Amino acid sequence: MRLNGAQIIVQTLIEQGCDTVFGYPGGQVLNIFDELYNRKDQITHVITAHEEGASHAADGYARSTGRPGIVIATSGPGSTNIVTGLATAYLDSVPVIAITGNVPTSLLGKDSFQEVSIVDITGTVTKKNWIVKDVRKLSQTLREAFETAISGRPGPVLIDVPKDVQTACCEYVPGGPVKALPLPKVSEAYIDAAALMINKSSRPYIYFGGGVITAGAGEELTDLAKKLDAPLGSSLMGLSAVPADHPGYLGMQGMHGHYASSKAEDEADLVIAVGVRFSDRATGNINRFARNFRIIHIDVDDKELNKNIPADIGMNGDLKNALSRITSKVNRKILPAWNARIEELRNEEAGYIKALMDKTPEGFLNPYRIIDTVASFSEGLTVATDVGQHQMRTAQRYPFREARSFLTSGGLGTMGYGMGAAIGACKATGKKSVLFTGDGSFGMNLNELTTAVTKNAPVVVVIMNNGVLGMVRQWQTLFFNEHYSETTLERGTDFVKIAEGFGAKGRRVITEEQLTEACEEAFSADGTYVIDCAVFEDEFVLPMLPPGGSIDDIITGI
Repeated sequence: MRLNGAQIIVQTLIEQGCDTVFGYPGGQVLNIFDELYNRKDQITHVITAHEEGASHAADGYARSTGRPGIVIATSGPGSTNIVTGLATAYLDSVPVIAITGNVPTSLLGKDSFQEVSIVDITGTVTKKNWIVKDVRKLSQTLREAFETAISGRPGPVLIDVPKDVQTACCEYVPGGPVKALPLPKVSEAYIDAAALMINKSSRPYIYFGGGVITAGAGEELTDLAKKLDAPLGSSLMGLSAVPADHPGYLGMQGMHGHYASSKAEDEADLVIAVGVRFSDRATGNINRFARNFRIIHIDVDDKELNKNIPADIGMNGDLKNALSRITSKVNRKILPAWNARIEELRNEEAGYIKALMDKTPEGFLNPYRIIDTVASFSEGLTVATDVGQHQMRTAQRYPFREARSFLTSGGLGTMGYGMGAAIGACKATGKKSVLFTGDGSFGMNLNELTTAVTKNAPVVVVIMNNGVLGMVRQWQTLFFNEHYSETTLERGTDFVKIAEGFGAKGRRVITEEQLTEACEEAFSADGTYVIDCAVFEDEFVLPMLPPGGSIDDIITGI
């Protein structure tokens, strides 16, 4: 069958199982949008307020489903506006496929109106990118893009399609959905060596990350933990891989992780790291980090092995398969002394948290109590965050029980990520989603409220409003002699009126009773709802490892 380039793009998206795409129209993608109009019974386009919001929505869709999220943008500013979203997806290993238009091939390199080389710009924030100058290569390139995005360690890709390629015609050969390339299997020798090291351990600790979610290996992970009688701790990206109420789960470790989780890792004699990279936020001072324990590291990306922290045994391959094989070969352990120590650490942590919660001044809501209240209304819903203190508190406190229910920008730390991601989650799941945000982060992309309202993507937005850039202020207090340079916002923004202006509902709350009433209304209502919570400006998020510090320097109270 003979199709033009725009028809090939849309047909290939449908062929690959795409039902929803996010984006914004413009001159160099009008042909694509015309074909989307013709095929609207098979594929839905969600127009956002800004291309960055579309890229985050595609990211949220992908994280919620495990399938690629699609974003479409025009040339020039349209394509550059999605770069932050691609970088966010790249650092968190999210399969996003970006399709951009460009000026006709005859005008490339001539400083034409709205021309940029988006392939050059995105080279370091995509797994691979292409500019397609021959329509006969378009369908093949699109299928390769899908395969690249979902294979191995997932990530974003970009296909740039000049205007004349969209209008040119060629024979189109139908295809089927592409599959991820087979993952390597860890050799038996490595499995045996790992089992031997584990069997010699008396204080094992399992540290896991987002790779466990990607691999769908949560059950295999908890099977291993049960057999070893071992505690588990996660990275930020690993949250939701293991239910929060799992008896051995200690929560997130690292800079703002749980005290018990970080201390248990440090006191272990063996750390089994699965689907996780040892980032600076997880390790602190790398010269101090692994002083007490040996490391077995399993990851699908061989470049992560020995990159930041050397492993005694580094294994590259299929996590699900490797975990199952290791579990079958290790001895069952019962470790009463180790578990007694873990319980001591849990009790110490509970004391620190109670002390923090009791310090909240009158007239303000405690952030942990905000999260607890919202969680009591939001079981089974996807939760997104922006970046800052509210993000770390959500990571510490929210009881995630289902994989893929937590969306956050971990690697890049993108303020303004959450609103688009929450919209993407709504479209992916067909349910409400929740956004925890701060007044600073929410101000970055609150324009996407209009998308949530007009595109029937109901989001409950919970703003922890302290009138400052809280995380930066915390650092200024602790490490910069209280020099609050440009972190006291003094904006006087009325988020309730803003919500109403966009067609949503909103309420300002300063007491727990008001918060409960607002949640009752927000979670029973059909549309988007903004809850603006009064939070004290110096309510620090703790524990905290100082920058460049270690577990020896952990701050548990102010």
